[in-house]
Amino acid sequence: MIKAAIFDLDGTLGDTVESIAYSANRALQDIGYPPFPVERYKYYAGDGVDELIRRCLRDAGDVECSKFEKLRSIYRDYFSRDCMYHVKPFDGICDMLLELKKRGIRIAVLSNKPHAQSVDVVESLFGKGYFDWIQGQTEKIRRKPAPDGALAIAEKLGVQTEECLYVGDTNTDMQTGNAAHMHPVGVLWGFRERKEIEENGSEFVIEVPSELISVLERFNGGRHYD
Repeated sequence: MIKAAIFDLDGTLGDTVESIAYSANRALQDIGYPPFPVERYKYYAGDGVDELIRRCLRDAGDVECSKFEKLRSIYRDYFSRDCMYHVKPFDGICDMLLELKKRGIRIAVLSNKPHAQSVDVVESLFGKGYFDWIQGQTEKIRRKPAPDGALAIAEKLGVQTEECLYVGDTNTDMQTGNAAHMHPVGVLWGFRERKEIEENGSEFVIEVPSELISVLERFNGGRHYD
């Protein structure tokens, strides 16, 4: 029986790519590099700030990432102020989350976005206290695809890993769900394509948020968990 659903943030709950691109492009321009199209950030994002910075620098021609520390510092400064730039929930997300809550399913967020900004974005989009737990990237918990964050959330929620859906839009998310022995659900409204999700071990792939309820019912039927 499924008792909890853990969600990735960027590209799964929230359409955040413009906020990432906005801060990163300003930071790149500050050190003399050209900005990149917003669409490219769908592939730069997803694996934490450090990897985002490396991908930007390599594509800008700095293969050795010689300006890594400088760009990361500038990006973090911009992003700390503008993490909500043009951010919104994907269509259907709010209705799906409400249905999960009505059925007694615990809900949580696990993101490779820095913890403070993860909390800011989630609480700005959905309200303070809406999710049972929010976990962003910290020094104490290895970033996804390491299962540390997912396992810690399951423990906080008092559920077994096999009682959790892990919902995300990238290869990293599918690897995380499998590493934590949860049920990985790939979504197609986010940053990546079906091929990437399926090749990285998705148990289910859904095209719209409401389909997550159908996935839930494959385990629980129409029952509500108390």
